[in-house]
Amino acid sequence: MEETRIAVVAIVVEDFDSAEEINHILHEYGQYIIGRMGIPYREKKVNLISVAMDAPADAISAMTGKLGKLEGVSVKTAYSKA
Repeated sequence: MEETRIAVVAIVVEDFDSAEEINHILHEYGQYIIGRMGIPYREKKVNLISVAMDAPADAISAMTGKLGKLEGVSVKTAYSKA
């Protein structure tokens, strides 16, 4: 079994037209997702999504890479030291 990492992925969505593709990508990596939380910040017209994962490092990188290529989407990842 491949070694996994625990990570939290922060996604800032400024272009709501990207929402469908974001959900498609998250669904693609659903087997690694522990949980997710979305916060619509209507006053600033932005959505904030946090995704907790337990996945191989290459799967986390692949997912965040796909998300980061989307228009109006910013992504950052924090990894557990464990």
